[in-house]
Formats: sequence, C-alpha cells, structure tokens
Amino acid sequence: MIFDNPLSAVQQRNLNRSWNKPVYDRTELILAIFGQRARSHEGKLQVELASIEHQVSRLVRGWTHLERQRGGVGLRGGPGEKQIELDRRMLDTKARQLRARLDKLEKQRRTRRRARERSSVLKVSLVGYTNAGKSTLFNRLSGARTYAADQLFATLDTLTRRVRLPDGQEIVLSDTVGFVRDLPHSLIEAFKATLDETADADLLLHVVDSSAGDRDEQIAQVEQVLKEIGAADVPIITIYNKIDAAGRAPGVEADPCGNIDRVWLSAATGEGLQPFLRVLAERRPRLLAPDNTTPPTAHVEDA
Repeated sequence: MIFDNPLSAVQQRNLNRSWNKPVYDRTELILAIFGQRARSHEGKLQVELASIEHQVSRLVRGWTHLERQRGGVGLRGGPGEKQIELDRRMLDTKARQLRARLDKLEKQRRTRRRARERSSVLKVSLVGYTNAGKSTLFNRLSGARTYAADQLFATLDTLTRRVRLPDGQEIVLSDTVGFVRDLPHSLIEAFKATLDETADADLLLHVVDSSAGDRDEQIAQVEQVLKEIGAADVPIITIYNKIDAAGRAPGVEADPCGNIDRVWLSAATGEGLQPFLRVLAERRPRLLAPDNTTPPTAHVEDA
C-alpha cells in the first residue's frame, strides 16, 4: 500500500497491522526509486545517507521492538539502554561515515570546478521537473549517450560535458537530478553537493515538459527548489521541450527588455535546436563579462 503523503511511524505501523501488507509513504517511495536509479558511487552514497536519515527520524514510538530494553554485562549501551537508543547510535555512526565520504568527493568536485572557472568557460546547468527531458536534451547538445528514459528520476548523478556553440566557442553543460513536488527536505540535504553545481552555474536552462497538463505547477515547484538551494538569482532561460507531443511550432520568445527568455523545441527530434544554440552563443559574452549586472530573467507565462 502506497500513500502519496507522509505517514508517521505509528500510522505506518497501525496500517501495516490492519492490512497485513507493506505500507510505504511518499518519501519511502521516492527513496526506493532513487535507490534503483543511482549509478555512480556518489549517487549511491547520497541515497544511502538519505535513507538512513529517514530511518532515524522514525525511531520514535514507531515499532514494538523499540520498546524493549537491553541489559546485562558487556553490552555496548550498558544495563537498561533501550533498543531505540542503540538503533539510533548505529544509524548515526553510519551517517557520519557516509557524510565523511561524501565530503571527500565534494572536495574533489570543487577542485575540478575551480579548474573550470580559471578557464573562463560558461557554466550551464540543466534543471527541471523529473521526466521533462533534460537528459535527452543533454545528449542532443553534447553528443553523449547518457541514460535517458520515460521514467521518474532517470538521472541522479550530475554529468558534465563540453559543448561547442555555432560561433566555435565552448560551454560546460551539466545535467542534474530532476525535481518533484513536495521533495522531502532530507533528500535536498543529501543531494546538496550535487545540487551545488546548479547554484554555481552562470546560466540555468529550465527544461519544461510543454505537453504536461500540470506544466505550470511543475514550473512553480522547480522555482521553489531553486530558491531552497540558493540558485534563485542565477540567470535562466526556460526551454519548453516536447513540442512534438504538444503540437507546438519551434521558436524563441523575448521578455519586455528584448532578452530571449523562452525557447520552444524538441530534444527528441532536434526541432528548434539550432535557434536555441544561437541564443546561447549570443548570451555567452554578456554572462562571462566581469561587470555583468544583467538581472535574472523572469519567467513570463504564455498567453
């Protein structure tokens, strides 16, 4: 039985007893999907850390075995220490070990990031709701063959490639984990190192599934997560993807100041891709300028 909302440990226990079936809430479902999708070593560590932190948060009057007490000579917790305290200690120790390993990987990423910054190459990150087509667009732009599928959270690991623009200049393009409504805060924290790549970008490409019925809600959810990770002030271009499914023609649209802020294309067919690449080439010099004070482009709803 799966619930699309959080359940307390007591609720989960009582429902499990009543129905005699496994019971999962929204957070556990997302964690299960993350566990299936993670491919890199770092991605697997992040999922494991998020899972452990979720378990720790549920060690409060949740299960009957936590009410037992352990005593006797030689036991780690000493006489009378509750099982819940031993479980929490074990999970806390494991979480510290995972954080230490993730910190080491993050230091390595920062070193690579500083090297890219010294090269004065425009850093561009793809963001968007899960299954909006970010990985398909990433493959189309970079020529990579990363995993892309019509499923939630097909990408959990940040992937980075160099992309050559029509004017011969290069950018560094990163594909990131997709967002989702009501994303548990513990997951945002666990993936913070990966999401930092987004906050450090010079430009964000917000990929939107233009054929989705709840498109506007998805846009709002992505903007909320960008605020939470400190990326709300990064310049952004909104890319309305999947125009082949939406029956929309390719094109670009400008804001009242004349800046291109919306692009309509299909990553699957390549339709509308060349005008978009020309937009990137045109924006690149201004975004790299030392005195760049161009305010972030606001999202404008279509009529």
